[in-house]
Amino acid sequence: MTDQTTLPLYLRGRFAPVPEEYDTADLTVRGSLPPDLDGRYLRNGPNPLPGEDKGHWFTGPGMLHGIRLRGGRAEWYRNRWIRTRELEGHPFVRRDGSVDLAATPANTHVIRHADTVLALCEVGLPYWVTPELETVGPYDFGGRLRTAMTAHPKEDPVTGELHLFGTGFAPPYLTYHRVTAEGELLDSRPIDVPGPTMMHDFAITEHHIVWMDLPVVFDPSLAGRGGMPYQWDEGYGARLGVMSRTPGSTDVRWYDIDPCYVFHVGNAHEDAQGRIVLDAVRYDPVGFQHAWGDIGGPTGLGGLAVVPEPGHSQAPSVLHRWTLDPATGRVAESELDDRAAEFPTHNETLTGRPNRYLYTVSGDGIVKHDLTRHTGQIHETPGSRFAGEAVFVPAADGTGEDEGWLLSLISNDDGEAGELLVLDAAELSVQAVVELPHPVPAGFHGSWLPERP
Repeated sequence: MTDQTTLPLYLRGRFAPVPEEYDTADLTVRGSLPPDLDGRYLRNGPNPLPGEDKGHWFTGPGMLHGIRLRGGRAEWYRNRWIRTRELEGHPFVRRDGSVDLAATPANTHVIRHADTVLALCEVGLPYWVTPELETVGPYDFGGRLRTAMTAHPKEDPVTGELHLFGTGFAPPYLTYHRVTAEGELLDSRPIDVPGPTMMHDFAITEHHIVWMDLPVVFDPSLAGRGGMPYQWDEGYGARLGVMSRTPGSTDVRWYDIDPCYVFHVGNAHEDAQGRIVLDAVRYDPVGFQHAWGDIGGPTGLGGLAVVPEPGHSQAPSVLHRWTLDPATGRVAESELDDRAAEFPTHNETLTGRPNRYLYTVSGDGIVKHDLTRHTGQIHETPGSRFAGEAVFVPAADGTGEDEGWLLSLISNDDGEAGELLVLDAAELSVQAVVELPHPVPAGFHGSWLPERP
């Protein structure tokens, strides 16, 4: 048996990958599942093959975990590796030097758009999967998607359009794409940025796209060594860009900001003065290095001596706000909460519009942030139990922004079986707990897929 203490953090405890695929029916439920939760909760994560270590938590082919809820019951749990070309042994770089965008993991997120379920990872094409978690194959929108696809596309709740981007290791480093509500990719536009940054997320508002051009940059000298070939480059600079959503637009107005990195956006909107307000989880240089090193990334700031920033929290990552003023060209920054935060979510019927509530994962539970009252309420997960991203599901008859439930997969550091936690989003009280038959490793992002009428 492997000595767990000799393994890197991302392969042990709550991160330990599961070695098999399982199917279990009629799960035990503690409490009462809301009867209008009729659908599937799916969550993605890396889950390398048994005995495999590619040097970073972000690697691994990808595994989906799914729970089917209906009529107050948890009908089944199952997990499946996503059968990508990478899993089958195909190289990312072919012998002729060309890149196979289907030979990459699909391990980061899972969404449904236009009745197609897609497993996503930003370095390659999405993979089409069935609602029962079986892999269909790589998906390129009928041959029109010729770049990688972000793991964090944004669906406009009013138009139904899906906005996304792809990054590359060579020019064009950034390409914007727009997909209709019916699933047709209509629009692809290169966006001018100076280098291949690790742009993991972005934001939309009603009239704008918000880009994040930040100083974690692809380093070709690290390629081929395993792990993730990105590291902090202080000389690259840090800026946010605002681009009109008008079809054909590629002009971006850039705003310089304090050096930082952002993996995940909470939401963005335009305020009454026409300013763009962006809420996201911010890592300062020291916080990024600590977090990046823990999950296997190269660390170092190029000899730059960095101390924690005055006026900012000592937590490695915190919920932060940038307010971009097109009238003055200025940007204001402020912390929204001083506790550690990641995986921000919101009621997605308000994507790109003003929202009052955000939900984040902190070290000891799930936090509900009231952005109007500037308060935070926490649901703590006791002992060795750790909450994953909390996905908001609106109540069928709800009218308030927080009327609904939060779904979160619980992983355990002690190797015990996982759980699906269902919280009342208004009160952060436990509505139900679905007992899963096996451990579920900490992973990345998921979605609630309601059953179609």
